[in-house]
Amino acid sequence: MGSRFIKIITGRVGSILILIATAVLSALVFATSPEQPQAQPGDGLPAGAQSTRVTELGDRFASGRQSSAIVVYERADAALTGEDKAAIENARTALAARALGGKLPPPVVSEDGQAALLIVPLSGDLDGDALGTTVDGIRDDVRAPGAGLPAGLSAQVTGGAAFSRDISAAFDGADVTLLVSTAAVVALLLLITYRSPFLWIIPLTVIGIGDQVVAKLLPWVANLVGERTDASISGIVSVLVFGAGTDYALLLISRYREELRRTESRREAMAGALRGAAPAILASAGTVILALLTLLFAVLTSNRTLGISAALGVAVALVFGLVVLPAALVCFPRGIFWPFVPKVGSADPSETGFWSRVAKGVGRRPAVVLVGAGVVLASLALGLLGTNVGLSQTEQFRTEVESVTAQETLARHYPPGSSQPAAVIVNAAAGQRAADELRGIGGVTRVEEPETSEDGTLTQLRVQLTAESGTPAADATVTAMRDRLAGIAGADAYVGGAPAADLDKRDANVRDDMVIAPLVLAVVLIVLIALLRSLVAPILLLITVIVSFAASLGAATFVFHLVGIPALDAAVPLLAFLFLVALGVDYNIFLVTRAREETAARGDTRAGMLRALSATGGVITSAGILLAAVFAVLGVLPVIVLTQLGIIVGIGVLLDTLLVRTVVVPALALLLGERFWWPARPAEGAGANRATASDPSA
Repeated sequence: MGSRFIKIITGRVGSILILIATAVLSALVFATSPEQPQAQPGDGLPAGAQSTRVTELGDRFASGRQSSAIVVYERADAALTGEDKAAIENARTALAARALGGKLPPPVVSEDGQAALLIVPLSGDLDGDALGTTVDGIRDDVRAPGAGLPAGLSAQVTGGAAFSRDISAAFDGADVTLLVSTAAVVALLLLITYRSPFLWIIPLTVIGIGDQVVAKLLPWVANLVGERTDASISGIVSVLVFGAGTDYALLLISRYREELRRTESRREAMAGALRGAAPAILASAGTVILALLTLLFAVLTSNRTLGISAALGVAVALVFGLVVLPAALVCFPRGIFWPFVPKVGSADPSETGFWSRVAKGVGRRPAVVLVGAGVVLASLALGLLGTNVGLSQTEQFRTEVESVTAQETLARHYPPGSSQPAAVIVNAAAGQRAADELRGIGGVTRVEEPETSEDGTLTQLRVQLTAESGTPAADATVTAMRDRLAGIAGADAYVGGAPAADLDKRDANVRDDMVIAPLVLAVVLIVLIALLRSLVAPILLLITVIVSFAASLGAATFVFHLVGIPALDAAVPLLAFLFLVALGVDYNIFLVTRAREETAARGDTRAGMLRALSATGGVITSAGILLAAVFAVLGVLPVIVLTQLGIIVGIGVLLDTLLVRTVVVPALALLLGERFWWPARPAEGAGANRATASDPSA
């Protein structure tokens, strides 16, 4: 940061003007924030996939793009009675008003006679709110007191529309829940860290305003990218803003406290803190932003939307943490630190405190502690042997929801795939042959009557599978269908619907994993090389982060098995890798930039690294614990993907903070000595500094 800009931030007039400008610009963002764009049919689907193409072609049929709600009736201990069947028929008549086309097909009674299905076709053009209202209405209708449901007959609603509604319901009020939970966690940890009843209020207020600014900017991102920023994206971004913003605040205030022990002027102290902390904070934020922007190369639009949204969030957190926060702090006297007010000339507790003792312990036997840390990380990484990827639709929730319990009821009496059929679109001339071929595929239970497009060129076939959407068996059936149809000359066939979309999204996630992960590593390596002007240190730091990620994923797998979560959601590995690599490097940047500074001042890598560890140990540990706790807040939402992401990132951040940065990196630097910085030689700066001090003309 330029000295002139630092003077503006810390000056009496400049700091007040910055706070006024922040208030005005924030109000302007709130006033001009647009509405979220309407959801599009292809949202969340990979570009160019067969399932996406089927969705796009839906408009060419009279039925249009369709979804469906399925009412599952069951008499658990006996066959349906005549009274039951009459009630189901009455429900069919009552639900016609909510159905696409104003009518429902006849109920389908199971072979054991204990259950019946009513399929309620719905328009695929309903947005999230309208779809939710429709599903809620169906549920109310079938269980209303006037519905005449006989005693012992249950009625539940499942199907694609019901799953969508239950996922949406899981996020109802999520923004408030996450905001309150995150703010409470941050407030508590800041209070513990600073041990002051006043100081924590300033960073929390600044970061909270930044978070709300980002929330109002997200609709602009949605309009730019072309896909809604839903509650899951806004939740992840909010956690990032609070986590990153608080990290920057902790580092800045720690450095500010150090400077207050050197000068009476709090404005000079803040200027010194900015000169010392800004390079590490800028490098850290720049690394995270560039890593997040690698998601622009993803094929899943939802990943691209998350990448831009999260990068914007970190950028705003950087501005609020490095400009607004210091301007706010210098407006208060140093008494804001009460009861532990830093006094000029007082001893720095980091030179004799806990982290000083840790540094000395690592310095005595770096090889031993490195081997010990390696054993711990390797042991945790063994959990990777039991890591599975891929959840079925019924495994997406941590709590009991109706769409899942209804699907379980359906599976007791029908093929589990009955609730969400595949959709096949072929050229009309090949329609009959395609239907015949599909009936001969294992895993296909029924091919419904074909529908011809309004222009007569295409045929649509709805195909029921034996397996539930999202399972390996359903994936195998969809693949077999595509292979079989590809052999029909001139069919130009596409297989879509929920089972195919699930498969295509998992395949797209695998592709994104293979492309994005190397890009993230390349970005991080380039930033570290540019920052440290070194080759050895950046490569070693990158290796430690990769090892830490493997250990985190392995440890999380043990946790998931203990709580009964069978596998990772397909989207989780990439997002966890992205956040852990980017955020894990943060703490290494904070440590190593301080070590380089101390090495240049002291002329010795050993002394520089040990001083850096003792000086930054408390603040980085506090930042890591806080960030882990903030990500753990994602677990308040009953959606498995966010719970998994919060647990993995939380474990990873703790490992990076308490083990990798504390033991592994310092031990590596101590063992390598000056070679750690190769080809740079920061230790030679000490000689130059001494020469300059003894000879002003030098």
